[in-house]
Amino acid sequence: MASTLTDKLSRLAKELRGQARITETNVQDMLREVRMALLEADVALPVVRDFIARVKDKAMGHEVLGSLSPGQALVGIVSRELADTMGQGVSDINLHAQPPAVILMAGLQGSGKTTTTAKLAKHLIEKRKKKVLTVSGDVYRPAAIEQLKTVTAQAGAEWFPSTPEQKPVDIARAALDYAKRQYFDVLLVDTAGRLAIDEALMREIKELHAVLNPVETLFVVDAMQGQDAVNTARAFKEALPLTGIVLTKMDGDSRGGAALSVRQVTGAPIKFAGVSEKLDGLEVFDAERHAGRILGMGDIVALVEQVTAGVDMEAAQKLAAKVKSGAGFDLNDFLSQIQQMKSMGGLSQLMDKLPAQMQAKAGQVDMDKAERDIRRKEGIIQSMTPLERRKPELIKATRKRRIAAGAGVHVQEVNRLLNEFDQMQGMMKKMKGGGLMKMMKRMGGGKGMPKMPF
Repeated sequence: MASTLTDKLSRLAKELRGQARITETNVQDMLREVRMALLEADVALPVVRDFIARVKDKAMGHEVLGSLSPGQALVGIVSRELADTMGQGVSDINLHAQPPAVILMAGLQGSGKTTTTAKLAKHLIEKRKKKVLTVSGDVYRPAAIEQLKTVTAQAGAEWFPSTPEQKPVDIARAALDYAKRQYFDVLLVDTAGRLAIDEALMREIKELHAVLNPVETLFVVDAMQGQDAVNTARAFKEALPLTGIVLTKMDGDSRGGAALSVRQVTGAPIKFAGVSEKLDGLEVFDAERHAGRILGMGDIVALVEQVTAGVDMEAAQKLAAKVKSGAGFDLNDFLSQIQQMKSMGGLSQLMDKLPAQMQAKAGQVDMDKAERDIRRKEGIIQSMTPLERRKPELIKATRKRRIAAGAGVHVQEVNRLLNEFDQMQGMMKKMKGGGLMKMMKRMGGGKGMPKMPF
């Protein structure tokens, strides 16, 4: 995510923290570096000028010069101004309307509108408990209608049929009428995109807006477009009363310019960010947390949210009770732990939210290989019979060969998994019946370790 900008600014932030004294000279040096980083990230020139002027004004004021830790204060100013540039805090989606609340999705072809429509449907169903209907007004690409049908079903929403022979305005009226009669809370309207801005596209979407009177008009923009994204956003803003922006492909190796430019150029707040291709890969955009990520500070709040959402608390409590009672930790439990890790979005998504220093250390690990290993372990366990999962001690040479063949791996990999399982099982045995407390007490009594208060 915005890797070029993040690398440059996080390195600069680290250098600034070490500054014992802030002078006009080193502030000018810092601003020059920041300016170059922003321009290389394809941030719009007027946005860069305004940002640098604001940072300079505050950096040369008493806020920094009188500070006990001026380096930290400078990083704080850059962070706050980054957040201000992208829009302070969180801008929530507006659903305060007589149902159905209509949300119109606008943007160029290839920006990710259709997938984003399904992601938003899933978000509204799971986070806001809404009944959602989707419809496609893209009569120029039959594949887009079928794509929306498929991803809507995956998101758990309902899809309203449309055909290339219909007019977009007629489709919109019919979908709105159906949504009212079937008591839907939200109607998401996916519109046609073009490869470039043209008069026909703008005229059509204006007509749709007039018919639907949407409570939200969201502009979907590819974060990897950089300066082009800003020009597109400006054109749509002139044609439509945009109420919000959705940045897609934020997980790509983008230069990050769009995130810093579109808010200031359009005046519309960034409401969501697409952080993966999966349907749950849509985050509510928080400017302050995003600024922290750009500066290499990570986003620990988002990390905790992702882990919490991915953890099945009921399953975790059952496992804890099972271990405490002394019941054996078996391969079904081991499989459950592996699947919980997968449900958190994978290692790479968790890594993206760590501070830069931790990412650098963990970067020595091949994440793709680690994720392949997790999938391989899952496949090995799923190739076992229910009895073998409950009683791993039964798995001898013949069974190992059968399991390896079923999972498409070598016998050595089955042995490796069983060794890892034995180690975890041994650790679980030590935890049963208060064993965890005893283990911690022994650690507490060790040389150089503080005594634990038990």
